[in-house]
Amino acid sequence: MGLPPPFWAFAWAGGQALARYILDQPDLVSGKSVLDFAAGGGIAAIGAAKAGAGSVFATEIDDFAVASIHRNAALNRVAINAANDDVIGTNRGWDVILAADVFYESALSKRIEHWLHSLHTRGALVLIGDPGRHFLPQDRLIELASYSVPVTRDLEDREIRNARVWKFRD
Repeated sequence: MGLPPPFWAFAWAGGQALARYILDQPDLVSGKSVLDFAAGGGIAAIGAAKAGAGSVFATEIDDFAVASIHRNAALNRVAINAANDDVIGTNRGWDVILAADVFYESALSKRIEHWLHSLHTRGALVLIGDPGRHFLPQDRLIELASYSVPVTRDLEDREIRNARVWKFRD
């Protein structure tokens, strides 16, 4: 039809890095409530569920993405509650927040950064997966891990991206 594939139809590099990081360190999510914000197809949410999270809530702004998350969760035999829900600015008591590939637009990035930092300040573990997006607030973050991640040429200018996992400085 000449239309580009939808944004949620790919395992973005930041989401892949977050999923790997959580699977390698399941104690970070084990038994905890996890939010996968801007979840895409749900790869980080699936990683959290497989690592033993007590509950996983994934949000997206597209009903087809939400359907994709539910389908991907079923294919991976995990339970994920997913919804078309703009949670920016809310605090529903999540223990862990996963945010991948969200710092790509200036105004939105500022809103997201402020919100995620407020969740960090109240004591949540906020983990950010990012392959070097322009508006990532690196000066406020600590790098936790780095991964070479395969990506598609449909989205990126190369076949491998270096994606990092970050958290806010205390």
